[in-house]
Amino acid sequence: MKQGNIGVTTENIFPVIKKFLYSDHEIFLREIVSNAVDATQKLKTLEGKGEFKGELGELKVTVSFDKEAKTITVSDRGIGMTADEIDKYINQIAFSGANDFLDKYKDDATQIIGHFGLGFYSSFMVSDRVDIITKSYKDAPAVKWSCDGSPEYTIEETDKADRGTDIVMHISEDCEEFLDKWKLEGLLKKYCHFLAVPVAFGKKTKWDEEQKKSVETDEDEIINDVEPLWTRKPGDLKDEDYKQFYRHLYPMADEPLFWIHLNVDYPFNLTGILYFPKIKNQLDIQRNKIQLYCNQVFVTDQVEGIVPEFLTLLHGVIDSPDIPLNVSRSYLQSDSNVKKISQYITKKVADRLNSIFKNERKEFEEKWDDISIFIDYGMLSEEQFYDKARQFFLLKDTDGKYFTLDEYKTLTESAQTNKDGNLVYLYAQDPEAQYTYIEAARNKGYNVLLMQGQLDTPLINMLEQKLEKTTFSRVDADVIDRLIVKDDSTGTELGKEESEKLQNAFKELLPKMDKTEFNVQTSALGIGQLPVMITQSEYMRRMKEMSRMNPGMAFYGEMPDTYNLVLNTDDEIIKSCIENPDNEKISQLIDIALLQNGMLKGEALTKFVKRSVSMIK
Repeated sequence: MKQGNIGVTTENIFPVIKKFLYSDHEIFLREIVSNAVDATQKLKTLEGKGEFKGELGELKVTVSFDKEAKTITVSDRGIGMTADEIDKYINQIAFSGANDFLDKYKDDATQIIGHFGLGFYSSFMVSDRVDIITKSYKDAPAVKWSCDGSPEYTIEETDKADRGTDIVMHISEDCEEFLDKWKLEGLLKKYCHFLAVPVAFGKKTKWDEEQKKSVETDEDEIINDVEPLWTRKPGDLKDEDYKQFYRHLYPMADEPLFWIHLNVDYPFNLTGILYFPKIKNQLDIQRNKIQLYCNQVFVTDQVEGIVPEFLTLLHGVIDSPDIPLNVSRSYLQSDSNVKKISQYITKKVADRLNSIFKNERKEFEEKWDDISIFIDYGMLSEEQFYDKARQFFLLKDTDGKYFTLDEYKTLTESAQTNKDGNLVYLYAQDPEAQYTYIEAARNKGYNVLLMQGQLDTPLINMLEQKLEKTTFSRVDADVIDRLIVKDDSTGTELGKEESEKLQNAFKELLPKMDKTEFNVQTSALGIGQLPVMITQSEYMRRMKEMSRMNPGMAFYGEMPDTYNLVLNTDDEIIKSCIENPDNEKISQLIDIALLQNGMLKGEALTKFVKRSVSMIK
């Protein structure tokens, strides 16, 4: 027997591992199983190069536990280790066997997971003692290594019939939760579900009619899919394959709208499948659905460091051995490679959307209401995405027709360009509530957009900056002739004295509303237009809407809602109120305007109804 001290620079290495190196105790199972897969893949690599001439036999990793003995064991039939290799790769922490192996076989060993040689030591997060029983594929005696979590270890020859390695973890009292079948199975399915070597955990069961219960068979229960969909060639897959894989990943989700199969080997390695879910108008509800893998080992679903923020709304998987990870593989490190991968994913998403738009426009338009929030978010947050997305970004009008930005400009510029040469895009957010205003615009030959999205206010602000000499105005922001001002005038304005007299008559009868202010204005709107209209300043309304998204603009949110009560001086009823103000008639006109805008409620609505009935009698 040999005794010695592990080659570390401090005797406090194990507390450091437990407290700082790994963010979650459950990671130990991922690391130990991944090491077993590495050892198996190494043997296959050596066999392929002719350096191992024995029989591979059945290659798998087996995970088992013994509740009474309080042990968890991970076994493989891989490359194994000699006593010298244990001394080099186990006793000298961070001298990674995987790195050493990759240096020698970098052209062949494409699926070696370990990078830092510290994965094995994660076992001490849950163990009082760890034993390694291993036999190398070389002609060397089997050895047993034991350590109780201190720098001291023992190593001795032992009996082991087959090549490979058994890691036996003697679970500490405070971690006995892991000595549970369902707990271990859950962790294996989370972290090892797509490993490239079969992972066996327990036995399959079948129904025994005589015993009237399920009984174990001799067949291993394999918990992983060694060839997940993203590792296969897109040309070999059908739509149903992608849909089935999506259902496997997200059993409770609606069917995806479409997907992108990522497959690149230069200037970095990246594979994966990104799905476009049916996105609701709640940005946060679908986040953290992209799973990040490193050579089929689950790493994290917190992918903000590698996927642009707006793409975190997508679902699916990304797998790359080139994503730089820290020693626990739990967190991403920012570097230029990550940025390149992020840019590539953004480009692929934009190219896929553009392809669908060009080749299947009808289908694209049918899905627009579901994906528009995702595209809006991308255009707002990523300049690179905006430059590509403006080719397939769509505007939808109140008739349900769709237009690209260029198409809509062509449609409207002759009719909706004002006297200053600015193109005015009119829009509505509630077609029912704003029906009168929409009709007024249509009567002028104008088109009205429908903008009901959660991000439409910041999107409008951005488009006004991007599009030359273009402004957006909601149809009820002002009377139609003042929204798109032409050279011609529609009527004769009142003189100052008459205008003030009329305004004062209406001001005195305006109702008092909490956090609401009214400005009374007079304007010649033309014969046939409504006598009274309520409008709301585009600027102030937008600022208040933005304040709900941006805490830094809370000042606007505290300001009262300001409306304009516009009196049409071309209307005969309004003209009669100049010379002979009738309070009942004025109150009725005010209430009709309030009712039209959904602002007449409670006692005021009851009074309006009674007044209306009395006027009919």
